[in-house]
Amino acid sequence: MTTLKPVLAASIAALIAAPAYSGGISEQAVIDAQKAWGEGIVAIAATHKDGGDFKTRASEHIETLYAYGESDVMFKPTLAAQDQFREKFGEALSYFVGTDGTEDSGFAIKGWTNVRWENNGIFTADDSAMAMGNYYFTGPDGNETKVEYTFGYILDDAGDLKINLHHSSLPFSAE
Repeated sequence: MTTLKPVLAASIAALIAAPAYSGGISEQAVIDAQKAWGEGIVAIAATHKDGGDFKTRASEHIETLYAYGESDVMFKPTLAAQDQFREKFGEALSYFVGTDGTEDSGFAIKGWTNVRWENNGIFTADDSAMAMGNYYFTGPDGNETKVEYTFGYILDDAGDLKINLHHSSLPFSAE
């Protein structure tokens, strides 16, 4: 009986530490996370346009929506060739807001006014999810730019959905 006590204690501890989102990740939770991500990109662009502290807004976007510091994050941005993979928070921030002397011109400060998602598929499980499809960025001129994406999500300890995989690329062109 004494050997069961540590196992029972470990099981209770695991239940207490379990994410608040106890029903598993729903498809709607992924859609909500996508909406929040798109709204964040638009907010960064608007803050930049208005002369505000867009770097702080971008930092908040990354801190709120990505799993940096909680998990490994695999981030392959659309317009990155020299520094293709952004495993660290600072590398993601550079991509979003730009850094002089690098290829990063600031994707999130290009004046985007809307982000529209078309999911090809969403897979959900207890504590992880994946989505793949196209998203469309509306520029200041009203034209849309189509980008292909795959996002992976995990639940953090507070039960919030966080991005641990972000891969996007421009569609293939035979030209």
